[in-house]
Amino acid sequence: MSRRKGRSVAVQILYQLEMNAQDIEQALPEFWEHHAHSDETRQFAERIAGGVWRNRDRIDAIITDTARNWSLERIAPIDRNILRAAIFEVLYCDDIPSKVTLNEAIELGKKFGCDKSGAFINGVLDSVVAGADSLKK
Repeated sequence: MSRRKGRSVAVQILYQLEMNAQDIEQALPEFWEHHAHSDETRQFAERIAGGVWRNRDRIDAIITDTARNWSLERIAPIDRNILRAAIFEVLYCDDIPSKVTLNEAIELGKKFGCDKSGAFINGVLDSVVAGADSLKK
């Protein structure tokens, strides 16, 4: 359950970074000052958010290539950050099964996004997961 919460928190951190045009080193202490979570949730959230932040150019390029007919800017910010977190997990977290990542991302889309977010996220991530072996370094 702490990973589920950690994913949710990571997406919130990423959203805050994007909306406030902050650096992650500035945003994390500010975020934790206002949001209390267990150490395990906090560590997992920082692993995901930090990984996305360090690899965001590559991850955004994958989103752009995969979400045909959608520019990155056209994707709702919450959906964009859910996709970023999930793609980071698929490509960089070998200890997390892709199926788990996919299911969790769809649930986050349903929770935070609009009615169509879950289906949109599912479609993009299905393609990413199918090509993950060629995308991994």
